[in-house]
Amino acid sequence: MGVLLGASVLAGADIRGVITIERKLTRHNVTASAGMYQRGTAVELGSDGEGDPLAFERSHVAVYLEGGPSSNVSGAVKASIEQRDRRFVPDMVVIPAGSVVSFPNFDPIFHNVFSLSKAKSFDLGNYPKGQTRTVTFSASGVVAVYCHLPSNMAAAIVVTPNRWATRADGNGAFSLKDVPPGTYKVVAWHKAAGTFRKTVTIGEQSDAEVDFTLPYVGPADVKPGDVKLNDVKPSGQR
Repeated sequence: MGVLLGASVLAGADIRGVITIERKLTRHNVTASAGMYQRGTAVELGSDGEGDPLAFERSHVAVYLEGGPSSNVSGAVKASIEQRDRRFVPDMVVIPAGSVVSFPNFDPIFHNVFSLSKAKSFDLGNYPKGQTRTVTFSASGVVAVYCHLPSNMAAAIVVTPNRWATRADGNGAFSLKDVPPGTYKVVAWHKAAGTFRKTVTIGEQSDAEVDFTLPYVGPADVKPGDVKLNDVKPSGQR
């Protein structure tokens, strides 16, 4: 997750674990007809490919730490979310607070990237192929990102309190390295399943293992404080 800036790295331990997801959670994204939002150059919709749907779900889990001495260490980075084939690529990034994300447009049509999220709201306006806009994310939280043109595009930016954060891989494995001794909440977040936390206490050079099983969370099961990407809808959608 980038280079630790402005602080010395304490000798610490690794927190490892595995995310288990046993069913598909993400709903299929229906794309509006091109004629509804563009005149001129046609842009083919990008494809998700023929990958393992459960590997897709596991790789869309953000894992990060809350609490402990790491809360005062940011490790800000620069990241990019491209606009290609009427999609955000990647559709999820995990960054420490203070980081900057650029939104370059590679499509031969205008895009208008925006967010209404509490953690960070912005509207970058219309801009054409070859141009980019940047946003600094100062506060931790989940930022749901959309585009007015076309409105089917969606991405998530998970802004974490510190540099100890990552995405699980397709097998569900994750690792947070060189964590200073202390007691932490290990947080696992998935846009459909919700937010899960486990407490872990580690000592110097004493690695820890924390595993999560993420079941489907229906609307009636959402708990106060859980953050879900679809809590914020683009203006004009019903």
